[in-house]
Amino acid sequence: MQGKTRKDAKTTVSAEVAETLLQEGWKKVDLHVHSSCSYDVLPTKSMHPAVLFEKSSSQGLDFVTFTDHDTVKAYDLLGWDREGLVPGVEISIRDPENIGHTVHVNVFELDLEEFKELELIANQECDFKNFIRYLRTHDLPHIYNHPFWFAIGDCPNLWAVPELIKKFPVVEYNMQNLTEKNLMTAALARKYGVGLAATTDSHTGGMGAVYTLAKGETFREYFENVKKGRSYIVVEGGTRRHLTRELNSWIELIFSMDKQLREDINFTTNVWSFDRVISLFANGRIKEFPRINSLAMKFFQNFSRSGLPAYMYMRTEKPLVSRIEKIFNQIA
Repeated sequence: MQGKTRKDAKTTVSAEVAETLLQEGWKKVDLHVHSSCSYDVLPTKSMHPAVLFEKSSSQGLDFVTFTDHDTVKAYDLLGWDREGLVPGVEISIRDPENIGHTVHVNVFELDLEEFKELELIANQECDFKNFIRYLRTHDLPHIYNHPFWFAIGDCPNLWAVPELIKKFPVVEYNMQNLTEKNLMTAALARKYGVGLAATTDSHTGGMGAVYTLAKGETFREYFENVKKGRSYIVVEGGTRRHLTRELNSWIELIFSMDKQLREDINFTTNVWSFDRVISLFANGRIKEFPRINSLAMKFFQNFSRSGLPAYMYMRTEKPLVSRIEKIFNQIA
């Protein structure tokens, strides 16, 4: 990347180029992964952080982090000082006065005390400025997650997003998001001199399907290189393919769960209409009828593999993309 400014530098490489870089000592990391410790992940054995940690080696990940929603329970289970494991968390903060909508932030290399202090700022003070100030003062690596994703019930303050991007060292190219949103995020990252990281944000164990490459013997060195733009992202496959794979994994997990677990959970695939239909057929009573259970699972797998649920979700996001594009065109 010598001789190029960050604004002009190429940020995306193919899997083939990535293999060459890995052989040269670059590190492969998926910086946004959920385990069964997240409230919206199915509580199956295969999603336990210990199982996922072992799985990470087969995916060739050099550093592993679990960024569960507002909890660090994974590290209580695994240990905070395990080799190759980087403590992380995805913290939600809603500052009605200064932002309006909920912002998700991944924080890394924190300890339990720092997590509790950040949790206090996010949940009781609801003060984004103090939250960012704390991260900088304590020198904690952090990422602005899916800048153009908004929680149900939020009224998006679209004009706030570019200003927020300026305040972060790294922003996320999230494979659960539409490609148009990710490309606008990447363009704003280049414009404002901010690092870019590609993540799966997987809730089904699909870690490492996309990833970020950078050099660094330690996680801190790795993150500093991402922050400075000395990195590449590998995002082959596109949003529809990744969403379809995630949905297929959801179906396999939920239909394999025992009756009691099915009745006790609240799950979401982010395709709301698909969720409602699955919930009708994936209830605990159907588990008592193995043949019907098997047929229901095969039906939903085939339906998901057709790409229609992913297409449905992408269509519902189009109006918001149009609104974002209008603002983006004014500031780009």
